[in-house]
Amino acid sequence: MRIVVAYPPGGVSDAIARSLAKRVTTSLGVPVVVENRGGAGGVVAMESLRHAAPDGRTLVFSAVSPLTIAPLLGSTDLDPERDVTPVMSVMVTPVLVVATHALASDTLAAVIVAARANVGGIRWATSGVGTTGHRVLERVQGSSGVDFTHVPYKGGSQQLVDALAGEFEVLSTNVGELQLRYVREGRLKALAVGAPKRLDVLPEVPTLAEAGFPEANLASTFGLFAPGRTPAQTVEELNRAFNAALRDPDIQQRLRAVGNLPAGGSPADFAGQIRRERE
Repeated sequence: MRIVVAYPPGGVSDAIARSLAKRVTTSLGVPVVVENRGGAGGVVAMESLRHAAPDGRTLVFSAVSPLTIAPLLGSTDLDPERDVTPVMSVMVTPVLVVATHALASDTLAAVIVAARANVGGIRWATSGVGTTGHRVLERVQGSSGVDFTHVPYKGGSQQLVDALAGEFEVLSTNVGELQLRYVREGRLKALAVGAPKRLDVLPEVPTLAEAGFPEANLASTFGLFAPGRTPAQTVEELNRAFNAALRDPDIQQRLRAVGNLPAGGSPADFAGQIRRERE
């Protein structure tokens, strides 16, 4: 079996995909190989499902944005209902908005003031056009009436390197181990998180709603996807195996330790969630 991770190595999605792969290798009785195929906010990996056999041997681990946002932007002609079969929701990852040392601002309100005084001069990086982090940027712009310069990346690893180097001023990224480390070390300044409530791992950081942007208070949902036309029995078998793997205490602890929430559930539950978000 092959799991294609829709982002470069080093991020929380890559780490969790590899942990799940290790556990289902035993339960399914087949070796599971993880392959990273980043690009276009997850669209590149998701589109690969159109060319894969619907036999349950090729899966994609990705956020739902390639199915909920990208088709609406015209950045893919992928049919979310026909070309992809949702297998299981794996985790909900809060969006973390941070400032780099290129900007001397300790709050999101201060960033808005700086952006208003320097129109287009404040660069805001995300993991790509149509990602949840990009949606956060657009909603902050829409509510505040100020303009940022969007800097899209292919994934999380390189943007963190550039953030530490001060190549841009603001970044919206998924909460993860490295992000938390750099915030705690003072190398990045946490401004806000997209989450229903403050995170236990960052109790002093307000939610985007508390920071004055409730419409930007978004989190990313990640899950496993199979090719369209994969038989229902195969999807159910995969769902049972990965739900069991996700319940592993080590994986649960690993997710919660970096502010992520384990999900799980049935294929129908996940498909319904994707449908509602797309609408």
